[in-house]
Amino acid sequence: MEYFFILGNHPALSMAELLACLKQAQSPHLYGPNALVLNLPEDYLTEDFLKTIGGTIKFGKIEAKLAHVNKATLDSVKILEKYLPDHGKFSFGISSYGKGIPRASVVGMTIKNKLREAGVSCRWVTSREETLSSVVVEQNKLLTTGKELVFLGSDKEVLIGTTIAVQPFKDLSDRDYGRPARDDQSGMLPPKLAQIMINLAQIAKTEILLDPFCGSGTILTEAILMGYKNIIGTDLSIKAVNDSKTNIDWTVKKYNLKREVVVKQMDARFLTSLFKDSSLGAIVAETYLGPQRGKIDLVKVSRELSELYNECLKKIYLILKPGKRVVLAIPAFVGKDKLNYLPLDFGKFKLADLPPLELMQVGGRTPRQGFLYGRAGQKVFREIIVLKK
Repeated sequence: MEYFFILGNHPALSMAELLACLKQAQSPHLYGPNALVLNLPEDYLTEDFLKTIGGTIKFGKIEAKLAHVNKATLDSVKILEKYLPDHGKFSFGISSYGKGIPRASVVGMTIKNKLREAGVSCRWVTSREETLSSVVVEQNKLLTTGKELVFLGSDKEVLIGTTIAVQPFKDLSDRDYGRPARDDQSGMLPPKLAQIMINLAQIAKTEILLDPFCGSGTILTEAILMGYKNIIGTDLSIKAVNDSKTNIDWTVKKYNLKREVVVKQMDARFLTSLFKDSSLGAIVAETYLGPQRGKIDLVKVSRELSELYNECLKKIYLILKPGKRVVLAIPAFVGKDKLNYLPLDFGKFKLADLPPLELMQVGGRTPRQGFLYGRAGQKVFREIIVLKK
């Protein structure tokens, strides 16, 4: 069965996460810059799938392939008829991705009239954009008492899908802005980026996952929610250690979980004193991103951070199991006319195998095949690097 996945604002990173998690996926194909179609076993994915996938906005199943775009209205009506409720008003919406696709503003009213002619009381949910956001889809109950149609177009074909689930935006926002211990001065790792990084690490839930720069504990708390059993965080700052513990306690209580996480104050350059050689399943961390405000001395900051992280990578190599991964978010500083990437010596590490490059021609890659994460106006972007021992 074919499933579609609507990717977030960093589609290359989102694709890398999806293909890392969906090992059985076949025949990946892009429709526009942010819609990916994969062939997977039928009923392979549940509605809960997006709770632990940070880079995908919505997903659903492909219901029809059109020989001609003019059949879009007729086929759409046939698809919607399968989901009509026994009573009450039926709501539907339309989102379009890719090229050569019917515009929602053109087919929406026709679909509505066809349904009414068949005696269906219905409402067409619209948006200013050609795509409906996750918020619009959920708030208009298009996942329960209605349905969202998704048109995907390429040079060769047009597909029609129906949405199964959207990203749990309320929960993500609550974990981002509602957690009790925050450090806006140092920059806050978004929970969905933490999920992406953990998924890229590709380890079993029983292996040891270490964040040696745990900060306020976003990676630790997301790992808890994703079901990892052996989670450890360290940080040089006692404030960061206490913030992590506070946020872990809040998360465990909020979601009624039973999970213990070890958090210790420690300099990441001395990790070998705490861990045995080749004992860890993965390192997932956001390093210190440098000053977030004011004038930044790029030369000085880059030199100091490079020296620190190069030394840390040598120690990390010793305590990581062979074949395992390190996933790092490191700073990329905005200069006058370019991004300034942090010089790093990967040492014995190699870049991890990631999806085929032809799937990644959507922007967001860095010269050393990392992934760029950020938005316009930021002084410091994140570069996501995936290394393998």
